[in-house]
Amino acid sequence: MLKIQNISKKIGEFKIKEISLEIKEGEYFVILGKSGAGKSVLLEIIAGLLIPDKGQIFIDNKEMTHEKIQKRNIGLVFQNQSLFPHISVKDNILYPLKAVKKRRSNVQTKVTEVTEVLGISHLLDRNPSTLSLGESQRVALARTLVTEPACLLLDEPLSSLDTQTKAEIRRLLRSINRNGFSNSSSNKKQTIIHVTHDYEEAIALADRVAVFENGKIIQVGEPKDIFRHPKSGFIAKFIGIKNFYRGRLLKDNLGTTGFVIDAGENSKTFYISVPDEIGEGCLVLRSEDITVSNSYHESSARNSFEGRITDIETVRNGIEVTVDIGGAVVSSLITETSLKKLDLCINKKVFVSFKANAARFIRT
Repeated sequence: MLKIQNISKKIGEFKIKEISLEIKEGEYFVILGKSGAGKSVLLEIIAGLLIPDKGQIFIDNKEMTHEKIQKRNIGLVFQNQSLFPHISVKDNILYPLKAVKKRRSNVQTKVTEVTEVLGISHLLDRNPSTLSLGESQRVALARTLVTEPACLLLDEPLSSLDTQTKAEIRRLLRSINRNGFSNSSSNKKQTIIHVTHDYEEAIALADRVAVFENGKIIQVGEPKDIFRHPKSGFIAKFIGIKNFYRGRLLKDNLGTTGFVIDAGENSKTFYISVPDEIGEGCLVLRSEDITVSNSYHESSARNSFEGRITDIETVRNGIEVTVDIGGAVVSSLITETSLKKLDLCINKKVFVSFKANAARFIRT
């Protein structure tokens, strides 16, 4: 559906470099990265608001690199909804259709379909200044969807919304992606490209994710692959993985692979199952893969270390227990039931364990 080939663009001192992507028809594709990484610049190039210095844009196998947004059949919704304050909600939605030569009955049918899907039919006579942020975002979506874009571009659409409204709009966007934007059961899936700095949005919405760092795409894949197997230290830190270590991969005389964290006299070695040759890099461990116990016990977990609890924190998915094992700090995610059963508290001595195949090595 959309092919981006070797796109580069310099704006002041910033540059996006050699970006290549292919987005399939009907796909929900999320571009994820920190503020200033270049995500919005790429979105504006796709839309035709910016012309790249180098590279090509293809839409449905037709080159559109230098075509204006009006000829690309693309809809763009910005973070700030930019509704016209002096006209009604209905007139805001009708505005982009004024230049389209359609019979009035067809226009009214489309407005009715879109506003019913978005749940804003009751707002048509309201003034935009009276709307909540969530309602304003739905109106902005409606104004774009009535033009029937082949591809919908969303620039940080949820960043200004509260938690409950975010969840509602996420469900709405996923429904639009799966079912299109009318009540017709024959409507095909809506292609969506969604820019965000929130990895939870990516998990909740994306079929595939592209991770942006300093104007470059550093990993593309399904959310589960990216978040379970990050290919760089940046991605691991960005998505909130606490167990992230720098060190060196070594093999002993028996061929056993160990990752050595250099901490002077307190250097720790984690045994891991990876095919990589020796060399420097980073080690990533998910908190969910680390167990905590009050005493050492034999198990299939190759790695077991005694340490002292330095912090206990309630997080979204459970309880995060931080343990200093000397030379390294390990975070484990457990349930509240386990916290009480093990009688865990700050300064208590415990054992943390994880299997060799739970660790991921990232060569640097």
